[in-house]
Amino acid sequence: MNAIISVQNLQKIYIMGTTQVNALQDISLDIQKNEYVALMGPSGSGKSTLMNLLGCLDTPTSGEYWLNGNQVSKMIDSELAEIRNKEIGFVFQTFNLLPRLSALENVALPLVYGGVSKKARLDKAMEVLDEVGLGDRVDHRPNELSGGQRQRVAIARALVNNPSIILADEPTGNLDTKTSMEIMEILEKIHDAGNTVILVTHEPDISEHAHRIIRLRDGLIETDEKNENIVSALDPNHRYHN
Repeated sequence: MNAIISVQNLQKIYIMGTTQVNALQDISLDIQKNEYVALMGPSGSGKSTLMNLLGCLDTPTSGEYWLNGNQVSKMIDSELAEIRNKEIGFVFQTFNLLPRLSALENVALPLVYGGVSKKARLDKAMEVLDEVGLGDRVDHRPNELSGGQRQRVAIARALVNNPSIILADEPTGNLDTKTSMEIMEILEKIHDAGNTVILVTHEPDISEHAHRIIRLRDGLIETDEKNENIVSALDPNHRYHN
């Protein structure tokens, strides 16, 4: 087994006043290195809570979470922050770029926390901006870029630390159809290059890009299936007929 993520009996309970909300009830799953997984589910299904736990943005009420051999479910906030910066690249629906910084400076930001020298930071940021097709926009601020270009900057920022996992939360939620497809193609290339990609979405056509689709409902895994459309296309024994 080559599980980069291993989750056992994960539970997350929120206390809101006198009400107890069981956001996640009993989640167990493994995600292998270089898998491309979509987490789906309606609002309130627990997919955002699970993403926050997998992304080390929150800790479970009970259960175990192992990430790349580290048991993160028992870590304190400062340890979680370190693991997050080292292991996970985040791509958010709202881009989360700093408006006063250029594209290059935004992408280099995670390396500041890693203590990388300024020249090495900017060189690496330039390299990943080239990879996402924005080498000619490095000096532009976010308000000088289109939505699709901002999301490319956000993807470059997610890649700059060479993370083990790319966690994309509704990455096309603010984009038109054509731009959404361009962003999904970039995520596909990132997966092809060897990254593990976890995509959180409520859109079926976006989830179809993933090789495995996990559907949540009421804090439980409802289904966990291979995407047969992708699997057959990747199967070397599969024959296409004109």
